[in-house]
Amino acid sequence: MLDGIAIGLAEGARQSNISISGGEISQLRDVVRGFDLVGMAVGLVPLDRIIVGRDLQPGDKIIGVASNGLHSNGFTLTRRVFFEQAEVGMDHIFPELGGPLGEELLRPTFIYVPEILEILDQIASVKALIHITGDGLMNLPRVDAEVGFLIDALPPPPPIFGLIEKLGGVGRAEMFEVYNMGIGFCVMVADADVEAALAILARHNRQASVIGQVIADPEKSVQLPREKLVGIGKKFQPA
Repeated sequence: MLDGIAIGLAEGARQSNISISGGEISQLRDVVRGFDLVGMAVGLVPLDRIIVGRDLQPGDKIIGVASNGLHSNGFTLTRRVFFEQAEVGMDHIFPELGGPLGEELLRPTFIYVPEILEILDQIASVKALIHITGDGLMNLPRVDAEVGFLIDALPPPPPIFGLIEKLGGVGRAEMFEVYNMGIGFCVMVADADVEAALAILARHNRQASVIGQVIADPEKSVQLPREKLVGIGKKFQPA
């Protein structure tokens, strides 16, 4: 297990072009019974390069970069659905997945660092950069601008999400609150720079497309018209 963790950490650092400087953890034998891994990261950003979405305007485009599955979020619900409700094991093979369930759940999360750094270097109109992690697309309203988001062109999500929804009887709103639903990262740019951003992502072998646009909305809602959902705060509700 320790070898596997070390190999994974080294590969993640290689993809991100960062160093692993070292660290330590207390041996709390009366608290930690088993294996516990804690990580943190430190970075430097010039003050004039901090991007918080302050300059977003209605009409700016939202580029969605594909995820390759669950990434690192929603595993409490995922475990409950597969191991308690469906009562299947790690080696169970669902035809939709094309391999053992355990391999799907352990699929490494995409690391988007190289392509995003190139976008920052080459495209001046980058307005916001957002990981779609816990809370799903409800991460978008964290930008520092009173705007909303119309998401009307989502690509089909990976099959793992449909299995969770079906086997667990999970409502569509909860699926979008918990999971990335196939979008792992969002880049918001002016309309004129969409093609250039997509070209950079393609060079890095990322599937990406325009999934929506910024709209005027002081409530900072996330609107999913094809799903008939509107999100405000951290919750989606029927539109």
